[in-house]
Amino acid sequence: MIKVPIIRRRNPVAMPTGRQAPSAPLTPPAVRPAPANHGAAPFKYARPIAAVVQKVEGPDTLRFVPLGGLEEIGRNCAFFEYKNEIVVVDVGIQFPEEETPGVDYIIPNVTYLEQRKANVKAILLTHGHYDHIHALPYLYDKMGSPTIYTAAFTRHLIERRFQEFPNVSKPKFIVVKNNDKIKVSENFTVEFFDISHTIPDALGICIDTPAGKMVNFGDFRLDTNQAGEPINLDIFERLGKMNIHTVFLDSTNSIREGFSLSEQNIEENLEKLFKNAQGRIIVGTFASLMTRISAILKIADRLGRKVALNGRSMKDNVQIAMTTGYIKTRKDQIIPIEEINKHKDDKVMIITTGAQGEPNAGLMKIVTGEHKTVRLKETDTVIFSSSVVPGNERSVQALQDNVARQVDEIYNSKLLDIHASGHAHSEDLKLVIKMVKPKFVVPVHAYYFMRKHTAKLAQSVGIPKANTIMMDNGQIALITKDSFTVTKEEVPAFYVMVDGLGVGDVEEVVLRDRRMLSQEGMVIVILTMDRQHGKVLKNPDIISRGFILLKENQEMLNEIRRKIRSIAERVPHNQSVETDYLKTLIRDQIGQFLYTKTKRRPMIIPVIIEI
Repeated sequence: MIKVPIIRRRNPVAMPTGRQAPSAPLTPPAVRPAPANHGAAPFKYARPIAAVVQKVEGPDTLRFVPLGGLEEIGRNCAFFEYKNEIVVVDVGIQFPEEETPGVDYIIPNVTYLEQRKANVKAILLTHGHYDHIHALPYLYDKMGSPTIYTAAFTRHLIERRFQEFPNVSKPKFIVVKNNDKIKVSENFTVEFFDISHTIPDALGICIDTPAGKMVNFGDFRLDTNQAGEPINLDIFERLGKMNIHTVFLDSTNSIREGFSLSEQNIEENLEKLFKNAQGRIIVGTFASLMTRISAILKIADRLGRKVALNGRSMKDNVQIAMTTGYIKTRKDQIIPIEEINKHKDDKVMIITTGAQGEPNAGLMKIVTGEHKTVRLKETDTVIFSSSVVPGNERSVQALQDNVARQVDEIYNSKLLDIHASGHAHSEDLKLVIKMVKPKFVVPVHAYYFMRKHTAKLAQSVGIPKANTIMMDNGQIALITKDSFTVTKEEVPAFYVMVDGLGVGDVEEVVLRDRRMLSQEGMVIVILTMDRQHGKVLKNPDIISRGFILLKENQEMLNEIRRKIRSIAERVPHNQSVETDYLKTLIRDQIGQFLYTKTKRRPMIIPVIIEI
């Protein structure tokens, strides 16, 4: 696959893409700076960027650089650098935005790491969610194929993912577990500890560096009992005695008040719904919510219901969880979805992907009648046991409306507590900060306003404002035993796109064209001309897609044709046609003409046929 970065910068002005390290200069990568906005969503937060990283740190200065996850939800990736050693934390994807039509994933830009791949000593992975591991196959070799340190379940997910990339180096693993302490390089020692999330083997990490201990909880929440009181706080108490320098804190749910919902309460509510269901039960959830899926399987077993899994990722993840022992079921409890009609409706359950309204996902195929086996029935109970990912609100609402037209019973987390997020709420965060007692707090894993709220939470429990550190992707922080300083310097952190054909081969101009086509449509002008004499041989053909219906706009169609013939007549006769020049004239003048008439700017595609 071709791997050329796509640029998405905060400021649309030209800037150097290479930076100089404290000890050795960085060779600027062959990457163009972002062009002007061209109607896309505004670039994020312009600020001055220095051309070179000044040598301001001493011999014991640690560098921290986030490459993603600090201006979006997803694309989580950061690294620590000390002298000639680099340790990377997570390598995840971000799902596409409205301004990136046709793109499958957005992945971190590792240009800086690629230029220093011999220095990358370890990749530390906190857990197996896509936004923390899914970019690995695209970037592993670029980072020098270092050893990956992670838990067993995460390893299995990665190995399954790498099977789709036979040309990428086979990943090297060291499997870790709770309380393991491993020296990953001369200057970095990492202690791993269990943390509560929605997937098995979620880990927090404490990196012992020359500047102090750096703690990253990954994605986490506090366990709570049925009364909503936090439990299982031992790890935070232990960290509080270790003189922690900096905590990098998950901020996804920082604006949600109170403590996290108890997963036990969620399970009880689900069981009540299941007991009351008269026909089939269809549960839509994330394939990565293995804790929830495991609980649903247990409840189904108690109620005597067979379970069919729908969706490739759902089947793969459950199979891995069963193989590794994280999910235990009776031998015959899970049945192929093709056999679901062999059982009574009140004895079956379907767990499916597609609760976000994704096209061609498992639940969507059932709802639209495209599934090979399953059709919705009025007696079905459909349950959305998941949150709505930001940006998917409209598609989820449309999906739920479609379900409601076909079944009598439909539930989501707004109606009943049937979903608990895996991300800490505000009181969780405050309690953790008070217990761990770090010198510095760096909010991560969220948009800026969410991270800003985390900073305020930290300040409310005694962390000085100067010690709550707000960073953006690509910024370089210099860390000593007593300081955490964000510099004005940056490394490349702009978007790299994966769009099915390859990695990074979607340029900004391509995205601009896609946005134009989706918003304004296109007009194709086909002009047949005499090659030698430059004469128009027939009336121009006009094709419109997504702009206007030509058969209902004959007057405008005729005006366009007259305009094109007028443009073509400017070509001197008795000489060959300069097609590029003529195309430019048509594109510019027809575009201006259509804007004057319609206040729209469709894409104009001239086609010159020379005979």
